Amino acid sequence: MAVTTRTLGRSGIEVSALGMGCWAIGGPWAEGSQPLGWGAVDDDESVRAIRHALDLGVTLFDTADTYGAGHGERVLGRALAGRRDEAVIATKWGYTFDEATRQATGEDPSPAYLRQAVAHSLRRLGTDRIDLYQLHLADLPVPRAEALVGTLEDLVAEGLIRAYGWSTDRPDRAAAFGRDARHATAVQHTLSVLRDAPELLAVCDKHDLASVNRGPLGMGLLSGKYTAGSTLPRDDVRGVAPGWLEWFRGGRPAPEWLRRVTAVRAALTADGRTLAQGALGWLWARSDRTVPIPGCRTVAQVEENAGALHRGPLPADQFAEVERQLAALRSAALRDADRPYWPSPMLPTARP
Repeated sequence: MAVTTRTLGRSGIEVSALGMGCWAIGGPWAEGSQPLGWGAVDDDESVRAIRHALDLGVTLFDTADTYGAGHGERVLGRALAGRRDEAVIATKWGYTFDEATRQATGEDPSPAYLRQAVAHSLRRLGTDRIDLYQLHLADLPVPRAEALVGTLEDLVAEGLIRAYGWSTDRPDRAAAFGRDARHATAVQHTLSVLRDAPELLAVCDKHDLASVNRGPLGMGLLSGKYTAGSTLPRDDVRGVAPGWLEWFRGGRPAPEWLRRVTAVRAALTADGRTLAQGALGWLWARSDRTVPIPGCRTVAQVEENAGALHRGPLPADQFAEVERQLAALRSAALRDADRPYWPSPMLPTARP
């Protein structure tokens, strides 16, 4: 059964059940010599991809001010010119950067910087409002995040943002916003068939928050195009794999994750879906709060992902088979003491 729309938590904002992640379209940027982008991009193709996503019913577009050191927001704003009211824009703040050099420069969780950041994002996006404004500092201590709530509520009252959330994989952080912040409506976190997040989903259920899923395709592993022999270029963040990035190692797909992909491939594609479409269907079957935001930078990628909307959630029998295959893989890893080949618990991440 097709799934077309979902509601962003308690905000009442309706979005397509599938969003579009816009990290890659930001293009190159770095922290010193460490690349943080996905390599060179064609801005014109990015614009075509965004507009085609709108044509196919995708309405949620997730970016961050730091993607491409501001360039990603500019590209999204260009693509949505004349169609702003068709889209729901989600962006993030918290990291600092130099637009001229495209260098990350640190972070600033102060209320003063929050006001500055939202003004700059509105200008780059070419809009008068941001629909979902998300704190990007995943590991910020709860008291420092709570100190931002008053300013966020003021921004809602002023009409500059409609709702806000936190991009974090820490349940205690998500719960703090969900429990006490009136217009908090979403937590963006890692979730995929490769990496479940039951504690975060429980927080979303308890506090009526949307679960916005980054990494729903394992940074490309669930696209089906990567094998053990694949090598990524060194201008791609996956090609150098900093410590907070678990899917790739030494510029190659991490073997423990490829084993999981192999284990679930047949179950995800049993009804004719592509591997990526099956992975997205798993997320919709996992919870009625999930809104996956797979990254796209080409029209072809948009078309494949949007095709998952018409397929809808993975049927119960396929979902159960996926769980059986993962359980069998886990049992084999434990039996053989093959610990390096079974993914460790989720570690706190500073990015994306």
